[in-house]
Amino acid sequence: MVEIDGSLGEGGGQILRTALTLSILTRQPLKISNIRLKRKNPGLQPQHLKAVDAAAAICTANVNGAVLHSTTLHFEPGKIRTGRYRFDIGTAGSTSLVFQTIALPLSMANSASSVIITGGTHNPWSPCFHYLSMHWLHFLQRSGVDLSLNMDLAGFYPQGGGRIISTIRPCKEINPLILQDRGEINRIYGVSAVANLDLSIAKRQKTRAVQRLLAYDPEIKITSTNMASRFKGTMLLLIGEFLHSGDGYAQCCYFSLGSLGKPAELVADEAVDEFIQFYATPAAIDQYLADQLLLPLALASGESLLYTSKITSHLLTNAAIIQAFGLARVEMTGSPGGSGLIKISPTGKSCPP
Repeated sequence: MVEIDGSLGEGGGQILRTALTLSILTRQPLKISNIRLKRKNPGLQPQHLKAVDAAAAICTANVNGAVLHSTTLHFEPGKIRTGRYRFDIGTAGSTSLVFQTIALPLSMANSASSVIITGGTHNPWSPCFHYLSMHWLHFLQRSGVDLSLNMDLAGFYPQGGGRIISTIRPCKEINPLILQDRGEINRIYGVSAVANLDLSIAKRQKTRAVQRLLAYDPEIKITSTNMASRFKGTMLLLIGEFLHSGDGYAQCCYFSLGSLGKPAELVADEAVDEFIQFYATPAAIDQYLADQLLLPLALASGESLLYTSKITSHLLTNAAIIQAFGLARVEMTGSPGGSGLIKISPTGKSCPP
């Protein structure tokens, strides 16, 4: 049994989700204690419980402690089962984070699965749907993971009600990635979107972002669009694509969400500010992507190198959980809070079929 202290490092829900994924992949029983102990509302919340439910469903796990506010969980996985799955978080909890918990294990199975998850698709504390579909998914596919990801309803905090749909096909092998040198900027593009609001708001977000980023790319292209949703919301997402890295082009992605009383220009400013901070570093990928690539690359057929714009506490914690399961050695060059190079060296430990 692998025993994890849930108060380790940043002490958030990602410890639980990463541990669940690795438990399924390695078929090692898991005990996690002190779950989210450092948070204002410690223990399992609805979206964490749904991640546990989803993880258990795809491997017929035996689970103890999966109740609201529980700070201890025992999880004993069985063999991964493919099929058609539907999960409803019931709140605006992140569909992205629940999906990421089960996507990699399902891709390691011998047949395809379909997954539908209802909840929040755009909230401030997790990667939004567009971040996954326009950024994260690209690098997963480059590494050999075969999945599609779509959204037919956007769900915003605090109401939720969004829905994402995915087909996950078997992955024969995960290839390592070398994302170390970014080269010159190639282009900046993105999307400015609204749901149940006048499109002029999206255009204001776009105008502000373009004005501030023209010095970086005179031909910047941002699409203004409407999103289907039961509720109101806005979003601006930016992607900076660079000409060179060791394994295809490098890129960063940042987004910001609107809220009641928040000016469209401020929504744009938040995403632009993060892009400019990234640009001032020599990094090849943003800090969020580096964190999210650690786990799949721990299963790769060789060593990966990632140059991230920031070594975050979230990244350090995720690396510690991965190493606790013995799948890879994760080494970082650089200081916490600054840019740095990550080397992910898989141990060759095989995952049961």
